[in-house]
Amino acid sequence: MTGPGFDIHACPSPAYVVDDALLHNNLELLRQVQEDSGARILLALKGFAMWDTFPLVKQYLVGITASGQDEARLGAETFGGEVHCYSPAFTPEEMSVVLEYADHLSFNSPGQWQRYRETIAAAPRQVSCGLRVNPEHSTGSVALYDPCAPGSRLGTRAADLTPEVMEGLEGLHFHTLCEQNSDDLESTLAAFEEKFGRYLAGLRWVNFGGGHHITRADYDIERLVRVIRGFRERHPHLTVYLEPGEAIALNTGFLVCSVLDLVENDGTNAILDTSATAHMPDVLEMPYRPQIIGAGEPGEKPFTYRLGGTTCLAGDVIGRYSFDKPLAIGDRLVFTDMAHYTMVKTTTFNGIRLPSICRVDATSREVRTVKTFGYEAYKERLS
Repeated sequence: MTGPGFDIHACPSPAYVVDDALLHNNLELLRQVQEDSGARILLALKGFAMWDTFPLVKQYLVGITASGQDEARLGAETFGGEVHCYSPAFTPEEMSVVLEYADHLSFNSPGQWQRYRETIAAAPRQVSCGLRVNPEHSTGSVALYDPCAPGSRLGTRAADLTPEVMEGLEGLHFHTLCEQNSDDLESTLAAFEEKFGRYLAGLRWVNFGGGHHITRADYDIERLVRVIRGFRERHPHLTVYLEPGEAIALNTGFLVCSVLDLVENDGTNAILDTSATAHMPDVLEMPYRPQIIGAGEPGEKPFTYRLGGTTCLAGDVIGRYSFDKPLAIGDRLVFTDMAHYTMVKTTTFNGIRLPSICRVDATSREVRTVKTFGYEAYKERLS
């Protein structure tokens, strides 16, 4: 694997570094998908909310989708365009804030819709409301990310939906995928139409949710376009939305970190100034093993290390990697694909400081530090 294409010593350590050139490539592909399919693509802030990049991103996408009041406000204030919002449940206080910013609002259950429909009708802004549904069609391989699993709290089943519930709603929303290809969307859409097709004639829009890995190298874009166009031909009155978060930032970012210490115990532990649990939690939750530029599998190269973080959690271990040369204190390592589900999920567990946030200029390749975090970021989360 070649280097990241920027000076890894030009940023603080640790730091998330997003490459504008790589982000631009993803956005160009997504724009082409919109043009070819007729769908409208939203940025899901739950996956990527680096708002310093929004002046670039909003040149390509039509708006954002939020998971609650604060994401909705951030999207409205820093992105603009359409603001969509969904949550498994809203409090009355949160609903009053959401209605200031959202253009489209998806409810998780008939009960939530009935509870707030009069509030929405009385709101000064017009909001298009929909319902998240559960097609009960599982296609993923990781149970943690399967909204269609038995007993799921996410979405309304066809058995629990009636024409009376649909009165006043303008859209349906399903979200069932996670890092998946368009064949899974195709089979899910067939299940959706079979179970909920009777309601589509009276609607204005359908949201196909997120989890579409559109910018992955092996993603079948032709199938995606064909599936969307086929749906639109069957239902020409409906606007189709997709709301990926990961696909926007996939393979656009890096996490630059440094070796702090080397500790021997049944092999060598390299302690880094970053953390799996605090800075890249999907490493433990998914779980998965992120790639490091220039590193190999254990034993593949002459020098193998177990890489761990600086928290007190014994399991704060990123994995075992091998290198061509021995690691030394002060060496910098570069993890790849660290833009999505990283900055949005970081914690200050143990008081560990959050990584800085940086961008690489697409043309000059200069690294700009957008933000650094210190003691106040930790203190302000507590009282």
